[in-house]
Amino acid sequence: MLKTILTGVLVAAALVAGPAAAQTPAAIRSGHAEAGGISYYYEVRGQGEPLLLLHGGLGSIDMFAPLLPALTEKRQVIAVDLQGHGRTPLGDRPIDLVAMGADMATILQQLGVGKTDVLGYSMGGGVAFQLAVQHPEMVRRLALVSAGYAQDGFYPEMLPQQAAVGAGMAEMMKNTPMYTSYVAVAPKPEDFPRLLDAMGALMRKPYDWSADVPKLTMPVMLVFGDSDMYRPEHVVKFYQLLGGGLRDAGWQREHMSQNRLAILPGATHYDIFLSPQLPATVLPFLNGESSTADWK
Repeated sequence: MLKTILTGVLVAAALVAGPAAAQTPAAIRSGHAEAGGISYYYEVRGQGEPLLLLHGGLGSIDMFAPLLPALTEKRQVIAVDLQGHGRTPLGDRPIDLVAMGADMATILQQLGVGKTDVLGYSMGGGVAFQLAVQHPEMVRRLALVSAGYAQDGFYPEMLPQQAAVGAGMAEMMKNTPMYTSYVAVAPKPEDFPRLLDAMGALMRKPYDWSADVPKLTMPVMLVFGDSDMYRPEHVVKFYQLLGGGLRDAGWQREHMSQNRLAILPGATHYDIFLSPQLPATVLPFLNGESSTADWK
């Protein structure tokens, strides 16, 4: 069970501690922004069009360290430690993706960002989804990585594993890189068991955002691994709800959806955020570029 929940975070922690960390561009600005009663930690790196970057559950900004050089090459990346993660305190509010989506809008306003592209992975993808639904005027383009729209998108065997996450796991995790990285930066390291309880409560809560998918009026890219924790049927349905995959695009792409679907080969939910294919896949979309020539 721990493997299915935490493998990706453990791999990320190992990589961050290695050579990739030395190559990570230095933050040009960092601090805390208050939103929804939570003091969110953020870092800003690079120059160019803004890109809000949101990490996965039980991780932090540091999960993306191996990819930050590519993401910041021509972008200003605004990365946020989500509630209870990294350098952001847990507080007393339940962890809720809808609430955190609203919080991201508040943070962007405080940072003077009127409109931004957004890239969210896993739990961060859910937060990005909610930000875009609640404030479509603030999101130019949206990339959701290994993030579904409903709880029934998971393989059935995942649900009891997710439901079992809780404080009882804390002791057995104390020798893991994930725990070590958490206590190294958390404002209250003793909150780790409470974080596990909060994340378990989040994952036990049923959700279905299918009615909200049509509210994503901006261009959206869905990115999944071909060995993801989401069922392929769910991935295809998500794309269809966005208006893609419903008909042939036409010889001159006249019927083509503005939205995109990418399946990365050899990628799982637990390592897709580390794949060098990820920035190569999402950046052309976020930049509004296409390398595909038409018949002309």
